[in-house]
Amino acid sequence: MSRSLPSFACTSSMEIRFAALKKIPCFRNIVAYRPGYAIEYDYFDPTQLKHTLESKVVKNLFFAGQVNGTTGYEEAGGQGIIAGINAHINCHGGEPFVLGRDEAYIGVLIDDLVTKGVDEPYRMFTSRAEYRILLRQDDADMRLTERSYKLGLASKERYDRLCQKREEIQRLVEFAKTYSIKADKINDALEGLGTARLTHGCKLIELLSRPQITIENIAPHVPSFQAALDKVTDRKEETIEAAEVLIKYQGYIDRERMIADKIHRLEAIRIKGKFDYANLNSLSTEARQKLIKIDPETLAQASRIPGISPSDINVLLVLLGR
Repeated sequence: MSRSLPSFACTSSMEIRFAALKKIPCFRNIVAYRPGYAIEYDYFDPTQLKHTLESKVVKNLFFAGQVNGTTGYEEAGGQGIIAGINAHINCHGGEPFVLGRDEAYIGVLIDDLVTKGVDEPYRMFTSRAEYRILLRQDDADMRLTERSYKLGLASKERYDRLCQKREEIQRLVEFAKTYSIKADKINDALEGLGTARLTHGCKLIELLSRPQITIENIAPHVPSFQAALDKVTDRKEETIEAAEVLIKYQGYIDRERMIADKIHRLEAIRIKGKFDYANLNSLSTEARQKLIKIDPETLAQASRIPGISPSDINVLLVLLGR
């Protein structure tokens, strides 16, 4: 369930829109209840959904798009692909497909919807994500292509290109880590690039960590590094960019990954069906009400529900014997 097709939204008559929609096999018998353009739309409470976007109330019923309280084409499309994947899995078997908050903005969006609900149309702002360094645009393929390939959505050719790109990135990063630079060979170049001269030798990665130094401007002064870059043939520009991001910001990336891994430990603690929240008097009244309404799958999801305090989470941990 999603919004009307955007290309028909304003300029086409109702007859043309429905004739076009009926060309899509699954919509061949579509019936209009009433025109939906330029009216306020209602929505179903998304806290009634699982992270797969399947209804908790009606098995095999999936919701995606504005009907979940979101607004925006990307938001609807992101939900649609997750709902579609999981609907297929329900029919053909397999593990539910869920993206984490540290894997994709789709994961952030869906977790916010099913955990917090909505009181106004939801847009996917980057500020809603706590792991923005991990959700970088430059490595979206690294995060998601392999999962897509395992689902049968990405082709073998695309997956092989990803593996090749990953190997090339790792090769460049390792080169920077191990290649030694002599001060007398590079100091004139460093001065020309507006950065401090070296007093002694260092590894190439130490130079690349300087804000004034980029792979592009230092490579001509390090012939061996330039030769290593020239070996990259497929998607050269984005491969070099990805390697540079890892070289310059590895410390920040590792720190955020460590924080995400700590949260993953709570994600591994499943609590659905283990408590009668109404009779847990050690929880606050608001916590009991929210936990009864949302019925979270994991302790991590419970911790993200507005109104659930750290002390409430500690109570659940104690009751679980942790």
